[in-house]
Amino acid sequence: MAKHRRFSDKPKSDSIEKEEIELVEEEISTPKDTMNIKSILLSSSKYIYIIAAAALLSGIFTPLTIDAEWNTVISGMASIFLGLGGAVVIFLGLKNQKFATIMICGGLGLMIVSLILIYEIAERSLFG
Repeated sequence: MAKHRRFSDKPKSDSIEKEEIELVEEEISTPKDTMNIKSILLSSSKYIYIIAAAALLSGIFTPLTIDAEWNTVISGMASIFLGLGGAVVIFLGLKNQKFATIMICGGLGLMIVSLILIYEIAERSLFG
């Protein structure tokens, strides 16, 4: 028959509890070094895919198909990348607890500037 421990059978010394608490605090406070080459490549690859998709969606092939000016296409891509950067900053701000409001406001600001630039490129100014 198995022997069951009761709460009253617990040793009275608090030193065991203090040692356990110290070990848990050490595990929490020590930074885990997980930044190796494989994790850096995996984390950066998602941003490369996002940039490539935004470049294709922004019309990088437009000058080849309808003879549009390269300057207009490049400035359009820059404004879309600015909005994309704002979205990434908002995403990172939602994950970060320390500077969340600052990053979210900065990301929204980048997206608003991107919208204004898109209207300026389309020659439909919002300001006059």
